[in-house]
Parts: sequence; C-alpha cells; structure tokens
Amino acid sequence: MSTIQSIAGENEHPDVALVERVRAGEVAAYDTLVRKYERQIFRIAQHITQNREDAEDVMQDAFLKAYEKLDQFQGNAKFYTWLVRIAVNESLMRLRKRRSGKMVSIDEDLETEEGTVPRDLADWAPDPEQNYSSAELADILRRTIQGLPRGFRVVFALRDVEGLSTEETAEALGLSVPAVKSRLLRARLQLRERLSRYFHRRTRAAQKKNGVET
Repeated sequence: MSTIQSIAGENEHPDVALVERVRAGEVAAYDTLVRKYERQIFRIAQHITQNREDAEDVMQDAFLKAYEKLDQFQGNAKFYTWLVRIAVNESLMRLRKRRSGKMVSIDEDLETEEGTVPRDLADWAPDPEQNYSSAELADILRRTIQGLPRGFRVVFALRDVEGLSTEETAEALGLSVPAVKSRLLRARLQLRERLSRYFHRRTRAAQKKNGVET
C-alpha cells in the first residue's frame, strides 16, 4: 500500500481519496477538486496579483500544474495547502512577468523589523454598530486589505480570509510559524489603524453634514 493510501485509510480525508481516484485514472474526480477549491484559489490569486484577469489565469495554471504534478503529492499535507502553495508561486511568477523581469518575493516588504508590537491584539474589525451595509463593509475591507504590503496581505488573506491554520499558512508560503504569526499580527494592526482612520473620517463627515442640516 502506498504512503498516500495508508494516510487515506487512517485519516479518511475526502481530498486524499479523490487524489487517489485521479491517480488511478479517474479524471472526473479532479473536476470535483477543482469545483471544491476554485473560488478560494481565485481569491488568493486576486489578493496577490490585485488583477482579476491575472487571478483567473493563475487559478487555471495552478490547477493544471497541480494535476501535472499530482504524483508529487504524498498526502503528508492537506491537498488544499499543497494547492495554495502552487497558486502562490504562480501568482508571484505572474507578477514577475508583469514587472518585466523584476524579482518578486513574498518577503520583499519585510526587510526590517523596526519597533515592537503588543502581544495582545484587540479585534481589528470595524465597530458592528457602525451604520454600513454588509456590501459596503466588504468593499471597504477589501480595499483596505489591498493597501497592505504584499508580505502582510498574503499572510492575512490565507490565515484570516481563507481560514488556513497558522501551520498551514506557514507551509503554503514556506515560512516559519513565528514568521507567520508576526506578519499576521502586523497585518491586523495595520488594518485596525487604517480602518479606524477611515471610519473616523466618515463619522466626522456625517457629523458635519448633520450639523449643517440642522
């Protein structure tokens, strides 16, 4: 029995079983994996490339490359984590092409570690009592996330948006767990600060408008 089959028998993870079916020649099983994860992979690619067309290309390339390299998947990690790592690499390659050969690294925004950050972090999300629609809040958050440095943005997208664990995020990005925790904390701090400034401006504008009207 192969390593992946042993793991499938022990953990009974549906993705591992699907991978085994694909490797046995059942191509239709791969369509199930594509349908299961295509939206998540697209969102991750869009967070990195910040371009819808590039994200669509990355998503297609990532699934194609994963299919071509399926024999390299040993089942010692989740298929989704393995797929995310491929998608991140494809996204960075897309950015290299877009920037005419300029090297792009997940670390390029994190060359220094100036200053300190608190260990305890309050919720960075906007006050739920703010009178904004869910769609508007989603758009505000999306644009705020896009303004983060790439190294922070990708970690935040994988960990807090897509729901990967800290360990899975570290594995997908080829980082240590402490590095992921540090970047996630800094991303949350920056988001909290940026969102606070945004809502403060909106509140002041609303108060000014109401004052004029009254």
